[in-house]
Amino acid sequence: MTTTPTVKKKPKLIEKKYIIPFILVTSLFALWGFANDITNPMVAAFQTVMELSAAKASMVQFAFYGGYATMAIPAALFIRRYSYKSGILLGLGLYAVGAFLFIPAAEYQQFSFFCISLYVLTFGLAFLETTANPYILSLGSKETSTRRLNFAQAFNPVGSLSGMAVASFIVLPHLLSDVRNQAGEIIFPSLDAAEKAEIRLHDLAVIRDPYVAIGLIVVAMFVLIALVKMPRTDTRGEKVSSRETLARLWRNREYRWGVVTQVFYVAAQIMVWTFIIQYADNLGINKATAQIYNIVAMSLSLSFRFIGTLVMRFIKPARMLAIFGVGATLCTLGTILIEGMAGLYCLVAISAFMSIMFPSIYGIALERVDERDTSLGAAFLVMAIVGGALMPPLQGSIIDLGTVMNMPAVNVSFVLPLICFIVVMLYGRWTSSLDKNRV
Repeated sequence: MTTTPTVKKKPKLIEKKYIIPFILVTSLFALWGFANDITNPMVAAFQTVMELSAAKASMVQFAFYGGYATMAIPAALFIRRYSYKSGILLGLGLYAVGAFLFIPAAEYQQFSFFCISLYVLTFGLAFLETTANPYILSLGSKETSTRRLNFAQAFNPVGSLSGMAVASFIVLPHLLSDVRNQAGEIIFPSLDAAEKAEIRLHDLAVIRDPYVAIGLIVVAMFVLIALVKMPRTDTRGEKVSSRETLARLWRNREYRWGVVTQVFYVAAQIMVWTFIIQYADNLGINKATAQIYNIVAMSLSLSFRFIGTLVMRFIKPARMLAIFGVGATLCTLGTILIEGMAGLYCLVAISAFMSIMFPSIYGIALERVDERDTSLGAAFLVMAIVGGALMPPLQGSIIDLGTVMNMPAVNVSFVLPLICFIVVMLYGRWTSSLDKNRV
């Protein structure tokens, strides 16, 4: 009697029992995407209305991403003691508080107050990212975890596009401080103090309103998630000390270099999306029109993330990361060396190759981390978002030079993202070679 061999079924991307929590947690990716990408163009808006240098205006990003660095580890320790759901709720609460702080910030018209508001808001985002990313990884098989995270992260650009659309069609076109004369020059600096004060009051209110609106949506999400039962997938076995966890994480080379790579990737992402407006401005394009190029860039990121997630069924994430790293490097070289609209098109095209980078680095780094160490491991990967706080002010300082070696300084400034993408490419090649050796 012959027996037919049993065919091992491939694990599902999302199991049926996890559908509802997956949908709810995935919606959070859109929420922090909105906050990220309505904030990026605010650098250029604050630069004009508050009459700041590009470097000082970039402190918006320092405050925003500095909040991640401050709160990622406390968030992980909180989750280890309580649960993923508790971390999500606390994150949503802090998000809402930071958004509502824009009301007094606009009233007092202090740039530092806006930075503090963003700092508090990103306390909430740090909790959400430290919680949501590993939670998505845990909702099913480890074999499909990186693909699952890429799929969930694909909804992050949906929120990002919403934030960009609000910035493009509601905020930037209504900023009176960006009105230009027939020669394309901004009129605001030439006005007297009284006229400037009136315009500043108007423009800061325009900037404030979208944050207040998203704060209300976050409160609604808080209530919904509080009422829904979420499965506990975090390990509740033996107690493990943080020192033991840190020792194991440090010995894990893929994880250790994954954190370093994530610092460079996030720095590149924020620089690319923040300074599209300044790059276009150097070509005589106003802020509202320049923001449309940002929307195109984010649309490319959204579509290529879905495509990348599908292709990962056939090509391993590490190899995909290496390939996309090469593409981003070449486009960045075009952004630096080609002046005019072709350089701007290269800058926009970078986003297609950035699409899979964050979730892929995240998933690869955590793939062989002990389950007991996941929450703290995730925290350092979220803390790596501090790259977005450190690099933009440096790039802004280069832009403020005007010209470098007879080239527009804004072009030359993209040497910083170029270095970052080379690091990402090398991490992808290295981890891909490790995958081959394991086969």
